[in-house]
Amino acid sequence: MTNRIGNKDIAQQRSKSEKARIKAWNIASEELKKAIARQKYRNAVKGQPPP
Repeated sequence: MTNRIGNKDIAQQRSKSEKARIKAWNIASEELKKAIARQKYRNAVKGQPPP
């Protein structure tokens, strides 16, 4: 749930540009997480615990 202002959610008060900026930031942070995980497990053998 999002925070509320009176009887409306804060998310309803956001402009299109703000929503787009948040979405772009979320996508970028997910890509960063994926890149870190990819680097971490780059040479790992599937099905075996890391050394």
